Amino acid sequence: MMMKTFVDKRRDVTKEELMEYVSFCQMLPGASSTQTLTLIGYKRGGIPLAIATLIIWILPACIFMGLLSFIIGKIGSAHLQTSAFQFIQSMAIGFLAYAVVRTYKISIKNLITRIIMVVVTIITFLLFKTPWVFPVLFILGGIVTNLSSKRIPQLEKIKPKQIRWTNIWLFVLIFLIAGYLSETARKQEWKDRKAFNLFENSYRFGSFVFGGGDVLIPMMLDQYVARPTSPKFADAKQNIIRIEKSELLTGAGIVRALPGPVFSIASFTGGMALKNEGLRHQLLGCVLGSVGIFLPSALLVLFFFPVWQYFKKYVVVYRALEGINAVVVGLMCGATFFLLKNVPFTTLNIITVINIAIIAVTFIMLTFTKVPAPIIVLACLLLGWIF
Repeated sequence: MMMKTFVDKRRDVTKEELMEYVSFCQMLPGASSTQTLTLIGYKRGGIPLAIATLIIWILPACIFMGLLSFIIGKIGSAHLQTSAFQFIQSMAIGFLAYAVVRTYKISIKNLITRIIMVVVTIITFLLFKTPWVFPVLFILGGIVTNLSSKRIPQLEKIKPKQIRWTNIWLFVLIFLIAGYLSETARKQEWKDRKAFNLFENSYRFGSFVFGGGDVLIPMMLDQYVARPTSPKFADAKQNIIRIEKSELLTGAGIVRALPGPVFSIASFTGGMALKNEGLRHQLLGCVLGSVGIFLPSALLVLFFFPVWQYFKKYVVVYRALEGINAVVVGLMCGATFFLLKNVPFTTLNIITVINIAIIAVTFIMLTFTKVPAPIIVLACLLLGWIF
């Protein structure tokens, strides 16, 4: 979608620039799609437009997911009709397959990049939920292509820029303060302990999650579902964050049907975390979850990108980009196969046939037609509601 909108239609960036942004953001923790769009805004209008782009991108999904926490908090997840979302995953696979083909044409140009793509695809499929795998793959991809002695074109001379340390110091300071307040609130059983714990959890997720929403959601299940119900907390007071597994999985399913970042599920979990504290606190939870999850992503990308723009002029970095771009394609390809595991192919029935058809039709429509993506999403939701 970014390729169609910002490259083909608006020409805000070139294909090569967009792939560089994607590769760079994949090396950072946090919401990669959000960081990529923030960089597009940064290129077009500096820090002010980057911040405006970030807010406009996350706001609709965060508002919707925040409202969803109020709905489920009132009526309970058992009464929420989720059957309309049963074909959304198949649709997502079609979207991802389309992205693989588009990026393959741009980034895979020789034997070594093909080998990197295949190896990364296999590793991603096998170790998809292991966060440390993603930065390691990017580092190794850059190292492998540096073994080449290929000639490179004359690179544009980039004047060194003064590094602005404000963002990185602010990132570290917030991290330390949030951790200190959260731990103090836990030990001293503050009345508003949950709010401090919630912000620290969200900020930590945004600071350390590599691999996007598919890694974030399992971490949330561990933090909000598994840990509070473990024997360690059996005799603990009730003033800890607990979210029912069915509620969290309902939010995880619905967020994938929305335009916008999967990380907006933090608005939902924030509201659910404070739902028993009253409406004002629940609204505060939505805000704390949203700010906590996206703030570290923005601070990191806006600090490191100007530094990256300077260092990429060196031959070693230029060659590394070729391997990093190949890793991006491999990651998307591996994620496509990983998602295919959860599609019910084993039983041959009408639902299985529809799932296969949705994957194929989504890919074909994105590749060969100009049908807007939201129309495809609405059609899949309607189909899910019918069946």
